[in-house]
Amino acid sequence: MTQSYPVLPLRDIVVFPQMIVPLFVGRDKSVAALESAMAADKSIFLVSQLDPAEDDPDRDALYDLGVIATVLQLLKLPDGTVRVLVEGQRRASLKTLTSDGEHLVAEAEPIEGVEPAGAEVSALMRSVVEQFENYSKFNKKLPAETAVQLSQIEEASKLADAVAANINIKVSDKQALLAELNPVRRLEMAFAFMEGELGVLQVEKKIRSRVKRQMEKTQR
Repeated sequence: MTQSYPVLPLRDIVVFPQMIVPLFVGRDKSVAALESAMAADKSIFLVSQLDPAEDDPDRDALYDLGVIATVLQLLKLPDGTVRVLVEGQRRASLKTLTSDGEHLVAEAEPIEGVEPAGAEVSALMRSVVEQFENYSKFNKKLPAETAVQLSQIEEASKLADAVAANINIKVSDKQALLAELNPVRRLEMAFAFMEGELGVLQVEKKIRSRVKRQMEKTQR
């Protein structure tokens, strides 16, 4: 069933269900959308822009799928920007986009998730967690406890979203993960993206080691 939500277009990020993320918001329409959400039930529709440089996105400038989120905290900063903490709740399909004069309004339809089970799903989940552990060893920006937290997730859909939220890939790739409604397929995609990133990170490490050795030689 479609419902109306104030819209917050996202420039360089994709928010997933169960993901809590801080955002800095400066556009007048976006600030108005947040204020509207705070005045109502704190629900807002987050949807990523196709082109992050677009200042005033219309329907064609936004992806078809986003998340209904809850505004947890809103802080107005002295320079006029707003720091907001949001938590993704569930996927929703963007049906129509209008303006109420102050901000964008979406008619969005929540998407009910399916939860697969069975030995194959459990094996895939274990493989994804192991792959994430390998990935986090190379990606120093990730907190060490993230891999432990992921290993405790029991639902395939939640694990797929948590991995997607924590890997460093392009916005278009993250959007593809958000748009994939089958949790098993989403886990397979996340595994493949991590494999690709691991390859790049390993090459970067080799290059850094080689450069370091060269520098040490020249300094002798």
